[in-house]
Amino acid sequence: MKITGSVVTYNNDKTIERCLRSVLKETADKDYEFELYVYDNGSSDKTVSIIEEQFPQVNLVKDTENKGFGAGHNAIIKRVKSDYHFVINPDIYLDMDTIGGLTAYLEEHREAGLITPRILNNDGTEQFLPKYCPTIRYVIISKFPGFKYLRRRYTRQDENLSEPTEIEFCTGCFFGARTKYLKSKKGFSNRYFMYCEDSDLSKRVRDEGKKIIFYPDYTAYHNWQRDNTGNIKGVIRFLKSLVVFFNKWGWRF
Repeated sequence: MKITGSVVTYNNDKTIERCLRSVLKETADKDYEFELYVYDNGSSDKTVSIIEEQFPQVNLVKDTENKGFGAGHNAIIKRVKSDYHFVINPDIYLDMDTIGGLTAYLEEHREAGLITPRILNNDGTEQFLPKYCPTIRYVIISKFPGFKYLRRRYTRQDENLSEPTEIEFCTGCFFGARTKYLKSKKGFSNRYFMYCEDSDLSKRVRDEGKKIIFYPDYTAYHNWQRDNTGNIKGVIRFLKSLVVFFNKWGWRF
């Protein structure tokens, strides 16, 4: 069995070494073949030099401009030849064979389109990413004082998701799928530069009857630093993507 993974980078020299080292360590000497790709979106920091000097076994594709998260992964998805493929953020790191574990589940459950593990913060607390499909109430109103309960409902914090569970949203920071299936979906929609591309893919997968599975027995750590928090450029980018999503799928309250 062959498994591939793709990481899209843009000025990630603070996290990329830990990410790649952990992924390669946890996939080494297993009963499957693993090959890792990195698509760099024109980084101006030390990201590329770190990869070239420390990880010669990684397939590095260098672009000259930042074409976005989804576009970078799509470029890799088009070229890989494997049975299963994993989308991995550059600020993810592993301490177990999460890739092998999720793949084994996909092998046994043909109805599963996408699969994602429990995502943890660096301190081991959960990020609560098996969310419901975005709505105006969940994504916007939940930000205001007095409506924080909507955020808890949206992120399913009060639910006991202790077993493999079908969910509505698959986070783009770490998930796996059959490579053939991802190719058939043409990866992420090119309507999004960043943000909401994972919501869009999740919606397309579920609308054709495939399941998205949250598998909590396996974990990945995510050094979460969203640039839509306290950054006007990030906020604008997020809102633009949100408008694209709602225009496409409907402005659900």
